[in-house]
Amino acid sequence: MRLAMWSGPRNLSTAMMYSFGNRADFHVVDEPFYGPYLRKTGLDHPMRAEIIADRPESAQEVAASLLGPILDGKPHVYHKHMAQHMIPGISRDWMADCTNVFLIRHPARVVASFADKYENPTLDDIGFVQQAELYALAKALGQTPVVIDSADIRRDPDRMLRALCEAIDLPFDPAMLRWPAGGHPQDGVWKKVWYASVHTSTGFAGAEGPLPQLDGPMADLAARALPYYEDMAAAKLS
Repeated sequence: MRLAMWSGPRNLSTAMMYSFGNRADFHVVDEPFYGPYLRKTGLDHPMRAEIIADRPESAQEVAASLLGPILDGKPHVYHKHMAQHMIPGISRDWMADCTNVFLIRHPARVVASFADKYENPTLDDIGFVQQAELYALAKALGQTPVVIDSADIRRDPDRMLRALCEAIDLPFDPAMLRWPAGGHPQDGVWKKVWYASVHTSTGFAGAEGPLPQLDGPMADLAARALPYYEDMAAAKLS
């Protein structure tokens, strides 16, 4: 299985990579299109130069690698993808050969967390529009893509991961519920900026509290993203 997990930033995506990475039968890949995305957009992300140096592949080379032999002799591979990386000029054709799953999170939580690390984020930065486009594409390819909400995973990881595995025809492995602290060997070089809290974790954090209160431009941004989240949430696993 080539499992492509699509999310936006600050969306439990790294914890989910660790969850699948703790299975003996999965290799994991961390944000493979980040280098091409930064080169094509020119965006000044934290550690931009280091990321580009660490990820020199073209988008075409990345796509080919995702469909190539799975490393470490594993039967399955988990691709942690950021939906916002799939800009014009980066092919999506390879998705037809993957099992595509969509990890969603309420935009108020995404905006509050992302804005703490990245100044003045835009709708393009947080991935909701692109995630909806990719979901529609997976359906157009004849797939029945799975949607799972990060809040539901945090509320009951055992039940939701079992439901996810059943939905993609994969045996559940209890190893998905815990992982060693300190990160994963496949972490991208950007881990120094974004992964500090998850590196201290050994499992999924507990249920989240009330939605954060936003105001001004950040409240407007979350409101613009909300319809995309709600449309996908209507199809989520429960």
